[in-house]
Amino acid sequence: MDTISAAAMLFLIMDPMGNLPIFSSILRHLDKKRRRIVLARELVIALGIMLLFLYAGETILGFLSLKQEAISISGSIILFLISLKMIFPSDGQGSLLAAGEEPFIVPLAVPMLAGPSIIATLILLAHQDATRMSDWTMALFIAWGASATILMLGEVFERIVGEKLLKAIERLMGMLLLMLAVQMFLNGIESYFHHFGTVAQ
Repeated sequence: MDTISAAAMLFLIMDPMGNLPIFSSILRHLDKKRRRIVLARELVIALGIMLLFLYAGETILGFLSLKQEAISISGSIILFLISLKMIFPSDGQGSLLAAGEEPFIVPLAVPMLAGPSIIATLILLAHQDATRMSDWTMALFIAWGASATILMLGEVFERIVGEKLLKAIERLMGMLLLMLAVQMFLNGIESYFHHFGTVAQ
């Protein structure tokens, strides 16, 4: 996987289109200036958490004695479930905050941005090829930068695109992520049987 493909996959998992209405709902009670400060803070915190798991991923896998095939298959299942939620969104998403409360780390940074799906994917990337950490870091920054731009310009973006087109774009992103999840699952299965065949010989 090249850097651009990895960045596209991470961007789809971050799902800024799907998160945009939720972010707007949670931050709506804050004044405009404070809203931008809080959003920027949560974006930076999320980036820090994602970088931590990207670089500590190999250590975590070694500590848990997990094989690449297990991470690939489990990661594909998580992406599959996330993509289904994007294609068939539910209306039962609350703000998760008391009235007037300002969000801090939860729920915007974690799990809306740095959720289990993106963390599992970053660990998988680091485990697949630890010699390309600079590529994976660049891919993460590209995906995060694109997501941050959309979220920071959320009001303008929602006004220009419109609610219906926003939902259509999210479903399209969900379809792309679903295909990536299936491919990741097939790669994991293929790698497992290849490894099993090599051991049997």
